[in-house]
Amino acid sequence: MLLRPNDEPGLWPSLFRELKRDAFHLEVRDTYHVADEDTRIRAFLAGEPAPYTKTPWQDLMRETADRGVQVSRVRVVTEPHSNYQRWLLSVTGFNVEAGDDIRYVPRHLAGDVPLDDCWLLDGERVAFNLTDPSGVSAGLAVTGDPGIVAYYQETRERLWKLATPFAEYAQR
Repeated sequence: MLLRPNDEPGLWPSLFRELKRDAFHLEVRDTYHVADEDTRIRAFLAGEPAPYTKTPWQDLMRETADRGVQVSRVRVVTEPHSNYQRWLLSVTGFNVEAGDDIRYVPRHLAGDVPLDDCWLLDGERVAFNLTDPSGVSAGLAVTGDPGIVAYYQETRERLWKLATPFAEYAQR
């Protein structure tokens, strides 16, 4: 199933509300271009204090975790961090508080990683976050192909063993 960016807003809550066991997000890009983050990133880079704003995503993660669904992710990051990753590290604690177990793997330790971000959903489907070359969302594609699902399950297991929990990584 391929969905355009305009289809996405209602799709994520729908996908997460269907989950029974777990959702794992693999993030492999050093920079993203998400329209509702631009102002906060600019303020961070200018050294301005940015007030915390609860996001709909955090509400969805809290709702998902409260249903007993485990939400986790591994961020494969280049060190030193890009400006985007520096900002993201500064706000990740809010997502962790919402129930998302976020861990980091430095790119130089990760070995081969897929080129695309994705979500592994209940170990049965993979939802790819599609982006254009500049990192702007171009929609998503969802597959239940057993070979693709198995590949991402193996990738999750391998990277999870290498990953450092957010609280520990942020103290470096």
